[in-house]
Amino acid sequence: MTKYDKVFNSPKTSEESLSPEEAVAAIATVTAIADSMIEDVDAESLAGILWEFEVFEEYSEDEIAEIVDRLLAIAEEEGIGPLFNAAKVSLSEELVLDGFAAGVIVLLDDELAIAKPKQAYLKKLQAALDLEDEEAEEIIKEVIAAFKEAEEEEYADDDDDETVVIEDFSEQTYQSPLGNFTVPIPVDPQQGGRIQSQEGVVGFSDDIGTLLRIDYYPFPLEQLEELESVGQEEYLQTILVDKYVPQAIFANVPDASVEYTEYLENTLRGAYYVLIDMPKGSTISKQENNGTAIRLDAYRGLLTFISGEFLYIVSSQHSFLDGETPDSLEEEAEDIKESILEFVETIEFN
Repeated sequence: MTKYDKVFNSPKTSEESLSPEEAVAAIATVTAIADSMIEDVDAESLAGILWEFEVFEEYSEDEIAEIVDRLLAIAEEEGIGPLFNAAKVSLSEELVLDGFAAGVIVLLDDELAIAKPKQAYLKKLQAALDLEDEEAEEIIKEVIAAFKEAEEEEYADDDDDETVVIEDFSEQTYQSPLGNFTVPIPVDPQQGGRIQSQEGVVGFSDDIGTLLRIDYYPFPLEQLEELESVGQEEYLQTILVDKYVPQAIFANVPDASVEYTEYLENTLRGAYYVLIDMPKGSTISKQENNGTAIRLDAYRGLLTFISGEFLYIVSSQHSFLDGETPDSLEEEAEDIKESILEFVETIEFN
């Protein structure tokens, strides 16, 4: 009996019916469980991975999370073999490659490679889905290439941003296109000061490590009911920690982690603050001897609050130059929080 017989050689099939899209999610779920315990699987991270798939573009995050929870429950009650068999039966011909890609993504390590111990599982998954070697290799290459491309993008300022290099500060303030705020420009063109903007975002940065960014979203009235139901602290925490950080930071800096959180009840009528440790996640880089550029380590602070008819997320970073040692976590959290609050004080909300 081989290691993965429980997955690929089970005679049983789950009695639960799956849609073709759920079958893709089931393959990802089985792959996540194959070398671990069900209770060790991070359902939220798994749902986040699936949310990036085009096949789930019509699904909300909550719907995908519900699917993952249901699949984990099936695996716990019936076993991963019956779940895989149900997935294989339910997987449409058009989604076979997506199913294999879902398994590949789950197996990728931090170096965007598939560790040797995991390659045996992937070979068996390939065989179970009746894929030729060339097809499987092409999918693996495409998945890795997509992740590398995402890592190379500026998470705040991708190529679609409208980037303006500031050369003249005759206009001393920046005004939001929606007219909801104005703010004095906080960077100096002589230090490489620049503005990156796109719909709902403006970032101010320079060559010496400054990063001040404002994300802003119209606050729909229907959200008031949810806010009042769960309370402002929990609502802001959910927006920042459960939604914004995974999409804007974790998706681009895999090793990033939330290290500090704080609810500021008496600030801005209630605000939620987090500090993120971002190894090799700074927006500035250092040049290696071989000519390659490597991003510096950084701490990123984010503060979210509601003002008028908009929800804001204001952020700042501290990048660590060669030889620079971070202060204690508490000191870094406090220093970056104060820098954000000082910046927020300069913003005039309309």
